[in-house]
Amino acid sequence: MLNGKPNKRALIEGKPALIVIDIQKSTFAPIPDDERSIAHMPDYAERMARTKIAIDRAREVGIPVIFIQEIHRADLVDMGRETDGDEDIHCLDNNPLTALAEDELDIRPDDYRIQKRRYSAFYGTDLEILLRGLKVDTLILTGGLTDVCVHYTFVDGHQGDYFCRVIEDCVAGSSLAAHQASLNAMEYLQHGAIRSLDEVLAAMDGQAAA
Repeated sequence: MLNGKPNKRALIEGKPALIVIDIQKSTFAPIPDDERSIAHMPDYAERMARTKIAIDRAREVGIPVIFIQEIHRADLVDMGRETDGDEDIHCLDNNPLTALAEDELDIRPDDYRIQKRRYSAFYGTDLEILLRGLKVDTLILTGGLTDVCVHYTFVDGHQGDYFCRVIEDCVAGSSLAAHQASLNAMEYLQHGAIRSLDEVLAAMDGQAAA
């Protein structure tokens, strides 16, 4: 309930998909925090690793999993305005750490993958076409950053009339304050959007039983 207004929607409405945003090799690389091109809140890698629990359960019950990868050309021609703020050059296609975290998440050759050049997984990609083909109604979001790519993907999903949910245990921001502010902003758009991993796993099990 927010501002006295009760949640009216189920956690999963219609057919769901799990959207795994930007969990790439760099997430788990032993890079000192002060040398990373993008700031991370504490326990970032642990939160990203926890997503595998949701991935495994989604596979078990037949929910499609879509892996999103941010990637930019090494000559920076498509970097745009992404380094005008706090972020440094990142996710170049000639850097092995830009690859998806294949081993850590058990990503498989036939999994759905979307590459993006901007923060939102919808912007300039075929995600919308894929979701329509899969007849998806509810987007369950994990990954990072909460305050950047997760938030902007959520907003575009919301504006596209999808039911959007975020697994709070499986997202992380550039800072604790930014993480919480974005969770609040997404909850403002859709009440009941921010859910725990346990709640999502139970809802996934309910899909299998339906």
